[in-house]
Amino acid sequence: MPAIPATYAFLGPEGTFTEAALMQVPDAAAATRLPASNVNAALDLVREGSAGAAMVPIENSVEGGVTATLDAIAGGTELRIIREVLVPISFVLVARPGVRLEDVRRVSTHGHAWAQCRLWMDRHLPAAEYVPGSSTAAAAMGLLAEDCHYDAAICAPLVAREQPGLSVLAENIGDNPGAVTRFVLVSRPGLLPERTGADKTTVVVPLPEDRPGALMEILDQFASRGVNLSRIESRPTGQYLGHYFFSIDADGHVGDARVADALAGLHRISPNTRFLGSYPRADGQETAEEAHTSDAAFAAARAWVESLLDPASEAAESASAASPTA
Repeated sequence: MPAIPATYAFLGPEGTFTEAALMQVPDAAAATRLPASNVNAALDLVREGSAGAAMVPIENSVEGGVTATLDAIAGGTELRIIREVLVPISFVLVARPGVRLEDVRRVSTHGHAWAQCRLWMDRHLPAAEYVPGSSTAAAAMGLLAEDCHYDAAICAPLVAREQPGLSVLAENIGDNPGAVTRFVLVSRPGLLPERTGADKTTVVVPLPEDRPGALMEILDQFASRGVNLSRIESRPTGQYLGHYFFSIDADGHVGDARVADALAGLHRISPNTRFLGSYPRADGQETAEEAHTSDAAFAAARAWVESLLDPASEAAESASAASPTA
């Protein structure tokens, strides 16, 4: 496992779900923690060396991928994902003391939080205007400013508990009580986490050309090798309309023969494929593996091919020994 950094960056301010995710990392509580105003700023602290790693949100069970993170790690100086963390999400509506629910006209929060509370808002505050915030905690803290231009904020219960200047108007306002956000710890390239048997690999694959079957060719690199995909999302590159890259999570570790072979195939058809890391799954779910996609099966297949090229080699003897008919 890569060394634990002495300094962490995270999407701030303090009290965000991202900080809660960071606190699940061993030694994070005793390390220096640097809140950043947005995802790009957090990752830039890592790229410039001011932080050893950054915790950022990447996926939500309700809203899907966090586009700011997907785009930020797809470009710029390469980074590596070394850990993932899952955090159950719940929300409260807060305001300054004395403000009643019926007084609320404008509500601020992060876009993903607003989307996860939309049905509650439609039922209880249908006329309320949404004011975008950089994070849930930033929206809540903004209520304490004298020039605040909104009446309430949607945030984590932790923020409400730790700020005496905030009053809770409603609890558990999320539309999905089982909502979970996935966070990733990102560092500069270095040693990869070791294989655990319950791993995930993340890559970014630019679409080589817009033609029939181009996406199928990318997916076939995984399917033909028995590698399951747990997430695939398309994002525009920003170069021109219709130009996309695919952000992909695959079950397994680059140290697994089938995953390594799939990545090699990806690189052949899309040389700008970006490897973002192999790391342990947060849920600990072991990767399913069929006999013909095991490391042993790939090794036996390579030995067999080598035996065809040089019948007198040790590989020929190994291939013969591994053959089902031997």
